This record gives sequence, structure tokens and C-alpha cells, in this order.
Amino acid sequence: MTLPTTLGELKQSGYRPRSIKEELRANLIARIRAGRALFDGIHGYEHTVLPALERAILAGHSINLLGLRGQAKTRMARALVGLLDERIPVVAGSELNDDPLAPLSRYAKELIAAQGDATPIAWLHRDQRYTEKLATPDVTVADLIGDSDPIKAANLKLDYSDERVIHFGLVPRSNRGIFVINELPDLQPRIQVSLFNILQEGDVQIRGFQLRLPLDIQFVFTANPEDYTNRGAIITPLKDRIQSQILTHYPPTIELGMRITGQEARSPKAQQERVRVPDLVRVLIERIAVEARQSEYVDQKSGVSARLTISALESVVSAAERRALRNGEDTTTARIGDLFAVVPAITGKIELVYEGEQEGPEKVALHLLGLALRNTFSELFPDPARSRKAQGRPDPYASVVEWFNEQETDLLLDGDAKAYRTALAAVQGLNELLSLYPGDIPEEDRPIWREFILHGLAEHSRIGRSTLTASFRFGDVLSSVLSDDDEGDPDLPDE
Repeated sequence: MTLPTTLGELKQSGYRPRSIKEELRANLIARIRAGRALFDGIHGYEHTVLPALERAILAGHSINLLGLRGQAKTRMARALVGLLDERIPVVAGSELNDDPLAPLSRYAKELIAAQGDATPIAWLHRDQRYTEKLATPDVTVADLIGDSDPIKAANLKLDYSDERVIHFGLVPRSNRGIFVINELPDLQPRIQVSLFNILQEGDVQIRGFQLRLPLDIQFVFTANPEDYTNRGAIITPLKDRIQSQILTHYPPTIELGMRITGQEARSPKAQQERVRVPDLVRVLIERIAVEARQSEYVDQKSGVSARLTISALESVVSAAERRALRNGEDTTTARIGDLFAVVPAITGKIELVYEGEQEGPEKVALHLLGLALRNTFSELFPDPARSRKAQGRPDPYASVVEWFNEQETDLLLDGDAKAYRTALAAVQGLNELLSLYPGDIPEEDRPIWREFILHGLAEHSRIGRSTLTASFRFGDVLSSVLSDDDEGDPDLPDE
């Protein structure tokens, strides 16, 4: 289909102007009637955030997405572009995206007056109708709204009272589009004041000019609740003008978290083909984030981003690939020991409270990993602490504990697959413990589950575990305690 190129052709095509909020509303209604999801790739919000967002769009509201970091706020804002028409007509050369049938700027009005139906028309793609600005303390009113431009005045030989000397800011240039301000509380209060008119009256006022521009913009803001106290606040009059405030949240279940992490992880294709990640390892990665969001050492007001688990999964895959390359193996499977490679991914993704800072980020990261192993093990197998104290019932872990009372075994961090399987197969009683798991364990995953049992029992202090330079050494509890005392690095207390 050939698009009109002049104002006359546009009129003959039957085109009728509509506001961006009418456009978003109409396209959302069509999507709902067709049974299509609002967004692709957004999980866990189907019954909470997304219905609220749909209601806000249907009502024509400006929107504030309020939530902790890593909750897909910016991603949802960017995805709103999918609700725009593919292309809209604009007066060619207009910096304010003027609608040819409803011109806004002086430039567009004068051009149409001079050329009439011959006025040239351009077509703006929806991807060009999205503007995003990160709020920082150095943002000015001129950046957002505009100001007079002395250079423009000199070049055009215009008086400063002539509105043609105005250099428009990001907001006017976003006319007929979506404008997003990320981290809104970081804007200085006097800058937030400049947004009052555009949100309430739909126009902007530029210093020194008696000029009103009835702009057509869909505003979306994002904010972190912590910002209200630590770095700034959304001033009350501005918050009052934002019509819908929608609260976001973290994935409510481990399964949803795994789905998001798997979708967002960006491992190279060759790496994905070389390394297989069992579901057990993926569950443990998600559990680290769950434990961090409940930890007394982590600042809960700051939150624990979903980027933690994404980086952790990528780190685990990389650790497994490195081991395979060193051993000359074409393929490998991620192990429980590979999880200890996620410590750098954790330390950079959490904010610690005073007690956590005293312990140190690396130690807190290892503590969170230990909690993930401990609590996941308790959910999948009989509780080792209760099994030991149970009266009249056999302890299912007794044979493994007794075996380690007599000997030790080392699991090399970079050991090849054969050495790994051999070391685990030598431990008596592990196969019997696997039968206690209520689900089916694929044959290729059984070695990883055997290692998981060892780490789980170590976290419950039924057997000992020492971290050496290149291996984990499992033995009796007493030898492990003595080893930890020698290193001067005792574990943090359990939560």
C-alpha cells in the first residue's frame, strides 16, 4: 500500500487524527478482543500488574510504575510501543511531529498556509515515538521543556522575543509519542514543578514566551520506593497529577523466577550447546535470590534485582564451560560446586545493612548460598535434624554419616566427568538416599543429586565440608570444624 505523500492525498485517504491515548486505548481493546497478551516475555504479572496497567491505558491515565529494582518497570514502559499504530503522518520537517490535520507548531502552520494541499507529509514509525530519560540531579528545565537559543537567534537574525528562537526540550519533541522518565524521585523538586502543566493542562510554558503548546503525550514514570527517603521524593503536587500508580513485585514462585532467568540469560550459543544446566541447579540459583530477599544482612528497602539470578546463571554456565575446556570435554553438565562461582554475581547485586557490611559481602554471599542449599534440601528430603532426633525411627542418613566418620572424599572443582562420577559413586548410601526423593531423577542428573546430598548434609552439620583451594573435602564434622578454626573463617549464624 502506497502511503500519502502530501496533505491533499492524506485528506483523500480518509485519515482522521486521534490522540495518542485514544490510539493506545483502541489498539489495547483490539488486542484484548483478539485474546492476545498485553506484553510478551513479562511473567508473574498476569493477575496483578498487567490488569492494573490495562485499566490505566483504557482510562487514558499517566502512569507511575513503583517498585524495587529489577522488576521489569522499564521493560514494560518500552513494550508500550507495541500498542502504537505502526506509522502516523507528520508534517515533513516538523520537530514537534505535527499532525497535518491539526498542526501545532508555528513552522507547520506557516508551511501549510503557504503550500496548502501540496504540503509534504512524512510517516513516523512507532519505534521513533518513544523517548526515555533517566532522571539525574543535573537535569534542567531546558533539557525537558526548552529554552531560548542564542545561537539560533544569531544565525536566523531574529529578536529574542520571536518564538522561532526557542530550542525545544525532550518533552515537546515527544509530541504524539510516549515519554518515560526513569527514577523520577531523582529529579530536583524545581524540575518536577516544570511537569505540572503538561500533566494537568496538556501544555508547556517556556520561559520568556507567551506560548502555550497543547502537547499530546503519554507519560510513564518509574520509581523505586527507597528513593523517597534516600535520594529524593516525588513532590506531592506532581504525585497528585500522576493518575495511576501501579505497584510491581518480584516473582511469587521459584518456577516463575526460573522462567524469567532462563529467558533473560544471555549465554553465547556455543556455550549453551556445550553446557547443560539441570533443573536442580536452576532452582538453587533462584533460591539464592529468595534467601537474599529475606536476609537480615541485606537491605530489603533496596531490593534484590532479578539481575542477580540472571548473572548467577551465566556465571554457573561459564564455570562449567571453563572446566570442560580445561579437561578437553566437548560437553558437560553444571554441578553444585559450580554454584560457588556465583559469589561475584551476588556481591555486586545486593546492598548490605550495617551487620552485613561488618561481615563482608563475600562472606554474606557464601552464607546466602549455604541457606539456599540448606533450605532446598530440607524441602526435597527428610529434615536431617529431625531424622537424627526421631525416636523409634531409623535415621535415613546414618549410613552416609558413618561412612564419613571413617574416611574423606574430595570433589575437585575442575575435575573431569569421570573423576567426578567415580568420587561420588564411592560414597556408600547415596543411592539409597536418592530413592527418598519423591520425583523422578534423570539418569544423567544422578551424580549432581548425589553431590547435592553431600552439600545438604554439610549445611545441616551431619557431615563436614572444607573448602580447599581446588576442591571440596567432605569428611566427619569434627575435622571440618577444626579446619574452619585454622582458617579463622567460621560460618555466619543460620537465620
